[in-house]
Amino acid sequence: MAAAAGRRISSLLSRSLSLGRNSSLVRGAHRLSTAAAAEEPITPPVQINYTKLLINGQFVNSASGKTFPTLDPRTGDVIAHVAEGDVEDVNRAVSAARKAFDEGPWPKMTAYERSRILLRFADLVEKHSDELAALETWDNGKTYEQAAKGELPLFVRLFHYYAGWADKIHGLTVPADGPYHVQTLHEPIGVAGQIVPWNFPLIMFAWKVGPALACGNTIVLKTAEQTPLTALYVAKLFHEAGLPPGVLNIVSGFGPTVGAAIASHMDVDKLAFTGSTATGKVVLQLAAKSNLKSVTLELGGKSPFIVCEDADVDKAVELAHSALFFNQGQCCCAGSRTFVHEHIYDEFLEKSKARAMRRIVGDPFKSGVEQGPQIDAVQFEKILRYIRSGIESKATLECGGGRLGSKGFYIQPTVFSNVQDDMLIAQDEIFGPVQSILKFNDLRDVIKRANATQYGLAAGVFTNNVDTANTLSRALRAGTVWVNCFDVFDAAIPFGGYKMSGIGREKGIYSLSNYLQVKAVVTPLKNPAWL
Repeated sequence: MAAAAGRRISSLLSRSLSLGRNSSLVRGAHRLSTAAAAEEPITPPVQINYTKLLINGQFVNSASGKTFPTLDPRTGDVIAHVAEGDVEDVNRAVSAARKAFDEGPWPKMTAYERSRILLRFADLVEKHSDELAALETWDNGKTYEQAAKGELPLFVRLFHYYAGWADKIHGLTVPADGPYHVQTLHEPIGVAGQIVPWNFPLIMFAWKVGPALACGNTIVLKTAEQTPLTALYVAKLFHEAGLPPGVLNIVSGFGPTVGAAIASHMDVDKLAFTGSTATGKVVLQLAAKSNLKSVTLELGGKSPFIVCEDADVDKAVELAHSALFFNQGQCCCAGSRTFVHEHIYDEFLEKSKARAMRRIVGDPFKSGVEQGPQIDAVQFEKILRYIRSGIESKATLECGGGRLGSKGFYIQPTVFSNVQDDMLIAQDEIFGPVQSILKFNDLRDVIKRANATQYGLAAGVFTNNVDTANTLSRALRAGTVWVNCFDVFDAAIPFGGYKMSGIGREKGIYSLSNYLQVKAVVTPLKNPAWL
């Protein structure tokens, strides 16, 4: 099933890559994109039922009574008002999580019982996947097809995976000099604070909550203020599955209040954060200044996508396109520096430009749409500033470069050529639909330039030569290297970064160590058998 889930994501990312190869269709397709963005938005087929904080198994108002709006990126209109947590709410949530860990049943349950609850939860999510996909699309702006056919199946798969681990976590017996019996125990850390981002709200929930619960921890989770709705929905399903009160607590709110309170709380034992590198630094400092809690960070990226001289250009164009434009370009591992060998650069550029102009942008609920709106006005304006920076730094704007339509946060698929390494668009994480195409001449050149960044989250390599693939995959300083594929995510594949892209790994067996303490137990032996 792991391979199947990975293939579903991979095939989804490359969906529609065969659309409109004939360049004569480009102008008509671009008109279709503009029209799609201007249409009246489709009414989402889902009700908003959960907008309060979840503390100790109950949906409650914030202590202050305050709320904040969550917006529809298609229009900028308010979807719902959500309870706005603060320090007092974090304190209440941590107290509930602490009691559930110290006194409650969760870490004291058999691992098999925990596994069965995780499996029941996964089954409930699968049953309600249509509503969850609609809610994710409405609150985030990603296409419904991506949410329904790619992300919800992977979400379910992730919880099946961690349910399978719950009763397979165990220690070792260790040989020691002298007459001693030595064993190691793998024990849950305690209360885990978790802060998830807005670009993949459900998937990031699964990456963090799955291993933490499988290991027997309790949780206080902060949703992103832009996308709080799906986490609250699935939390309700968790309790329907039999999760005891206080094991999972959700406090919606803002980083300087809720996020900072979780990171600096003296009774939170572990912190996991996904977001920008700048915020990651702040989170790490708060954790260190409080109780020196252990921290896992999954941060930014500026990932190279390297197209070698021997590549099939048509296939490389399509893969590079999906590597950058997937999820509106709002992906930390996006292949946002497209390095192309000089011998095929011109052909690659023309076909990449044509492909971007064929990209269908519009209401993400509409069938056939490939790109929805950016998450909000802040991200929208940030992307446009980077586009202006690229123009001002003398990169060549091949297509796009502006907003699409007059309503919502839609941006034209944008391609720059003649990009130089020192330009901001080649250095900073834009987090939007802006492809920067750079030229290289040999492997030594591209390895040096690809690694000349503060980030090291991911990389892509496109070549038909196995020796070239091996050379690049070992030389590139990145946590994931995709060879002749991109954005293949599977429950068992670890994910994380080198350098300032983070600390630790998520998913797979490596993620379990984030939520476990190792204890050595040493006991003298009398009359051991070998004496």
